Amino acid sequence: MKDNVLIDLSMSFSVETLKKVEGIKGHYALVNQIERSATSIGANIHEANYAQSKPDFISKLQIALKESYETEYWLKLFSKVNYLEASTAKELLNKCGTIRRILIASINTAKNNK
Repeated sequence: MKDNVLIDLSMSFSVETLKKVEGIKGHYALVNQIERSATSIGANIHEANYAQSKPDFISKLQIALKESYETEYWLKLFSKVNYLEASTAKELLNKCGTIRRILIASINTAKNNK
């Protein structure tokens, strides 16, 4: 199987996010939310590579895109309430934004190549 930059980026982002939030105490529900949305990005991208059809492929990427927007929300919230240092949140937001932009381009390309 050839290398997939989007899968690699999303895996790296998931791992880094999990490591950054694991030390947050007393806010299990919020930490669970960011862990779920951050890891769902990569899971849906990975699943898209095994889609049954072009519409299924596009659908999985759109779910990953929605999860990236949700993850950005949680990162901003965690920064505002100082659960994450501003520099850490900014770094993760930049990485999430990169994944989001690639997802948008991939979705548009897939739609145009129907």
